[in-house]
Amino acid sequence: MDAIFLQFLNGLDKGGAYALIALGLTLVFGTLGVVNFAHGALFMLGAFCAVTLRKLLTLEQVVLDTENLTAWGTPSEVRTPYVETWFGDFGAQLVNYSVPLAILLAIPVMLVVGVVMERGLIKHFYRRPHAEQILVTFGLAIVLQEIIKHYFGANPIPQPMPSNLAGAADIGVMLGMDPNVIVYPWWRLVYFAFSVVVIGGVFAFLQFTTFGMVVRAGMADRETVGLIGIDIDKRFTAMFGLAAVVAGVAGVMYTPLLPPDYHLGMDFLVLTFVVVVVGGMGSLPGAVAAGFMLGILQSFASMTEVKAIIPGIDQIIIYLVAVIILLVRPRGLLGRKGVMES
Repeated sequence: MDAIFLQFLNGLDKGGAYALIALGLTLVFGTLGVVNFAHGALFMLGAFCAVTLRKLLTLEQVVLDTENLTAWGTPSEVRTPYVETWFGDFGAQLVNYSVPLAILLAIPVMLVVGVVMERGLIKHFYRRPHAEQILVTFGLAIVLQEIIKHYFGANPIPQPMPSNLAGAADIGVMLGMDPNVIVYPWWRLVYFAFSVVVIGGVFAFLQFTTFGMVVRAGMADRETVGLIGIDIDKRFTAMFGLAAVVAGVAGVMYTPLLPPDYHLGMDFLVLTFVVVVVGGMGSLPGAVAAGFMLGILQSFASMTEVKAIIPGIDQIIIYLVAVIILLVRPRGLLGRKGVMES
C-alpha cells in the first residue's frame, strides 16, 4: 500500500508537467485553431531561463589569497559570486533560490517570445491545413533547440533546488503513520502545488475576468464576437503569449527534477500531444484531467512488479490508453461533439 501511494505521488508531479504543457497547447488550438508543434520548445526555453539566471547570479569575483599558497607556491584563488560580494547573505539567498526567482525572468521573456512567434509566423498559417501548421511549427522547434544547443552545449545542465527544499517530507507522519513509512521529496510536492496554482489561475482568469469571458466567447463563435466590434485577434494573440508563459514557467520549475538540455522540449512534446488528444482537442478541462490521469498511469506502469508481468509497459502505457480511449470516444474524454469524429 505504501508503494502504491508513493507511485500515486510520483504520477502527480509528472502529471502536473503534462497538464501545464497540454493546457498551453489547448489554449492555442482552442483560440487560434493552430496545432503548435513548437510548444515543447517553449517549455525548453523556460527551463533555460532558469539556467541563464543561475549563470548570471553565479558570476564570480576572483581574489588572490597571498596567505594561502598552492603546492606550486602561487597565491590560491578565492572565488565568490558577485551578488554575495555586493549583498552578503541576501546575495547568497538569491543564488540559493535561483530556480523560483527565474519565474520573474521567464514571464516577460516567454510573453515576448509568444507574441513575436504568433505575430511573426503563426498568424500566416491560421487558415492553412493542420499538416502545414505542424510542419512549420516543428521546423521552428528545431531552430530553437539548435540555438540553445549552440549557446549552452549539448549536455544537460543540473539546476539545484533551494537547499531547504532539497530533503524529503515524511508524509506518513502527517497522515498519522509511523515515521519513515512514506517519505517523498519536497520539491516534487512543490511542483505539484505549483502546477495546481497555475492551472487554477488560468481557469480563474478565463472564467471570472471580462477579458477571459470574451476569449471564451471567441473560442465558441469567433465571427459573432468580431461582428459586435471586439478585436478578437488581439485577445487571441495575448492568449498565445499566455500559453507561452504557462509552458515557460512549467519548464523553469521542472529543472531541479530533470536537468535541462536542448532536447528537453521534444522529449515532452509527443507525450503532451497525446495528452491533448486524449483529453479532447480544444478542451481545457480535458487537457488537465488527461495530463494528471496519464501521469499517474505512467507512474504505476513503471513499478518493478508491473514491468515483471508486462516488460516495457511503462514505455507504451500512455499510447495504449490513448488508442483505447480514442477507439471508444474519438473526440477524447471531454472534447466537443464533432471534433475528430468526422
